[in-house]
Amino acid sequence: MQDDDRGKDAPPANPAEGVSYVMPVLNERRYLQRAVASVLAQRFDGPTEVVLALGPSTDGTNELAHQLAAAESRIVLVHNAAADIPAGLNLAIRASSKPIIVRVDAHSELDPDYTSRALAALQATGAANVGGIMHAQGRTPFQRAVARAYNSPIGLGGGAYHGGTRAGEAESAYLGVMHRAVIEEVGLFDESIRRGEDWELNLRIRKAGYRVWFDPELSVTYWPRESWVRLARQFIATGTWRGELIRRYGRSNSLRFFAPPALVIVTVLGIVLGILQLSGVVTGWWSLALSLLYVPLLAYVVLVIAVALGRGGGSGIRDKLWTLAVLPTMHLAWGAGLLIGLTHGAEETVDTSRLGTRNTPLP
Repeated sequence: MQDDDRGKDAPPANPAEGVSYVMPVLNERRYLQRAVASVLAQRFDGPTEVVLALGPSTDGTNELAHQLAAAESRIVLVHNAAADIPAGLNLAIRASSKPIIVRVDAHSELDPDYTSRALAALQATGAANVGGIMHAQGRTPFQRAVARAYNSPIGLGGGAYHGGTRAGEAESAYLGVMHRAVIEEVGLFDESIRRGEDWELNLRIRKAGYRVWFDPELSVTYWPRESWVRLARQFIATGTWRGELIRRYGRSNSLRFFAPPALVIVTVLGIVLGILQLSGVVTGWWSLALSLLYVPLLAYVVLVIAVALGRGGGSGIRDKLWTLAVLPTMHLAWGAGLLIGLTHGAEETVDTSRLGTRNTPLP
């Protein structure tokens, strides 16, 4: 397959034939009901079904899913013993029946016109997959700080689905509204990839000659992780798998991917240099010259403070203090993960932030 000819149109998207929403679920009792409700409330006239791939949850998620399915005939349940997201997605896709597949995350809520808008974009562009904006929101000071980082170019590097404004061809798509025929043609999700599976699938879609499309009018609300530990675990796993994808495919990558690992390296070197200076091992002109290493670190600290004190996100002091902690956590965790993935591969790395969620109600 070649990726230098992306002019092939996907089959026409016919709303009358309906759509299948697929959602892998693991320990999501706090979010599942709202996520499913946003799907069922779509302003879309065609037939629909919602397929939930249930992992081995420990927080009552599966019991809730069975309650929802008992009350709504459009909900279909499948068992995902592997728990991994790509395996769950493939199980849900195989259990579904409609020609358009809409991927949904249990931490997300769809805008009411999401489906209709996405099908219109598929029809107008001939694309095989279309995605839009991931608009992060938070309910607590910590979650609002994470959402602020997600929505900021400083937080996640300014990818299109974090704040793009121009529609056009894209490298990947957030979640994605996809033609079943195309994703079956390219082989569904690669179950050996536990994070970044959407990027890899879209790579194969583009290699097959189809287009992936970004439409900023598509909006999905995303609720980030609720604790510092879970956030760090998530970003370490995500960074590690990005490193693995670079190892596997070696394709051109934006410099923004390498800023976090560079920050990790400079931070470690700065700590070592500080210890050597304080212990008297490095002195004199050498000490003065090597102290230039602190300049990028100081610049980074100033940048983080400026973002925390600036406009956007929550205005409370707790929101700002959490922003001071969240930004370095995301950058250093992701950067450390990328270095691990590049040097050792991802191997059996999983996102442990999805495990052992407490069963507490949302406000």
